[in-house]
Amino acid sequence: MSYLIKPANYKPLLDMKQTELGIKQIKEFFQQNLSSELRLRRVTAPLFVLKGMGINDDLSGIERPVSFPIKDLGEQQAEVVHSLAKWKRVTLADYEIEPGYGIYTDMNAIRADEELGNLHSLYVDQWDWERVITPEQRTVEFLKSIVTRIYAAMRRTEYMICEMYPQIKSFLAHDIQFIHSEELLQMYPDKTAKERENLIAKRYGAVFIIGIGGKLSNGEPHDLRAPDYDDYSTIDPNTGLPGLNGDLVVWNDVLGRAFELSSMGIRVDKEALLRQLEETGKQDRLKLYFHKRLMEDTLPLSIGGGIGQSRLCMLYLKKAHIGEIQASIWPEDMRKECAAIGMPLI
Repeated sequence: MSYLIKPANYKPLLDMKQTELGIKQIKEFFQQNLSSELRLRRVTAPLFVLKGMGINDDLSGIERPVSFPIKDLGEQQAEVVHSLAKWKRVTLADYEIEPGYGIYTDMNAIRADEELGNLHSLYVDQWDWERVITPEQRTVEFLKSIVTRIYAAMRRTEYMICEMYPQIKSFLAHDIQFIHSEELLQMYPDKTAKERENLIAKRYGAVFIIGIGGKLSNGEPHDLRAPDYDDYSTIDPNTGLPGLNGDLVVWNDVLGRAFELSSMGIRVDKEALLRQLEETGKQDRLKLYFHKRLMEDTLPLSIGGGIGQSRLCMLYLKKAHIGEIQASIWPEDMRKECAAIGMPLI
C-alpha cells in the first residue's frame, strides 16, 4: 500500500535544473571520497544474475525478484538483482583483492514489491561496496571504525553541497553515535522498532544501530535480514550482544523522522552462515553456488554494504520525496497530490 508524507509548508530550495546539477555533483564527489576512505576500486556490476545460484540478495526473504527467460540459454531464468551483497564477495575472490582493499560499484535494481512513497521507489540505486578483511578484524570495533570513515565522507559531501548552494545550511551531526538494537529496545521498551529509530535519530542526529536481523529480548528482530550475508549472530565479547552489522540512520528535518542511508556489516564466515541458516530453516541453500564457495574457503572474509544514492541526494538537497531525485513510476493520484503541494515528481 503506497503512502505519502506531506511536510507542513514544504517548499523546494532548488529548481529542477539546480537539482539535476546537485545530483551530479553529489554522486561524483561522494564516490571519490568513499573510494579514498576505504581504498576501493570501481568495478562494473550486473543488472541481472542467473536464478538458482544463490548470488542474488534475498533481502528479508519475502520480496519477489523480477525475472525473465533467456532465449539463447534454453529459457534459463535470470533475475534482476535486489542488491549485490553476495555478488561482491565472489568478485573480491575473482579479482584477488588483498586485505585492506576492496571494490565499489553503481548498483541499479528493481524491487517490484516495494511500498511506494517518499522513501521507497521501484527503482533502487546505491553504491554497493565490499572490502577484504582479516579474521582479527571481525569485531564490532572494526565495524565502528569503517562506519566512522563513511560518515566522514558524508560530512565532507555535505560541506561541498552547502558551498555550492548557500540556501542549504549544514545539518549533519558532527559525530555519529553507536547503539546496539537491544540497548535501544531497553531504552524504549513500549515503542515499535521504527518509533525507536525516530527517537534515537532525533536525539543524536546521526546514529549507527548495531545488530540487525537477530531476535531481541522481546522475541522480535529490529528489522529483517537474509541469513547468508551479514553476520548478525556472532557475540561481541565486550558486551555479550550479538551482531557485527547495522544501519546508518540520520535525522531528516524535512520529513521529521529517521532516515536510513546505509545498511552494512561484517559478512558471515562459515560458522555464522551455518548458524543463521539453521536458525531460519534455510539449510537447503548450502547446495547453491555461492554457499558452496563460502564453505569451501574460496571466498575471502569481508565487510560491505550499500549506500543509497537517491536517498543521499534527497537528504543533501532538502527534498521531501525520492521522486524529486529519480525517475520512476508512481500512482497517478500520488503524482497529482505531490504537484499540488509543490513536490513535483520527475
